[in-house]
Amino acid sequence: MIVQVHTSPDVEGGERLNTEVEALVASAVGRFAERISRVQVHLGDQNSGAKGGGNDKRCMMEARIDGAAPVAVTELAATIEQALNGAADKLERTIDSHLGRQRDK
Repeated sequence: MIVQVHTSPDVEGGERLNTEVEALVASAVGRFAERISRVQVHLGDQNSGAKGGGNDKRCMMEARIDGAAPVAVTELAATIEQALNGAADKLERTIDSHLGRQRDK
């Protein structure tokens, strides 16, 4: 499973962030790794950092599941870390539900 991290210019990225995101994704959806070819993680600041604000940090995760349509989730939160954790939880639940429905067919 490949994890790709994309950040908007107003989010401080780097190797440390990439490593943390890869570990978070692996722990959230690792049990599905044989069915997932790639997970793309997009991080951004809705207000571009200038205005500040409440839940303006955005994390969108999209998983490419073998033999199925991609699954995407989005989480808005006060910090990038909270957005990442929320999106990872949503992605795990969504993939579990999606694969469960396929198994039931």
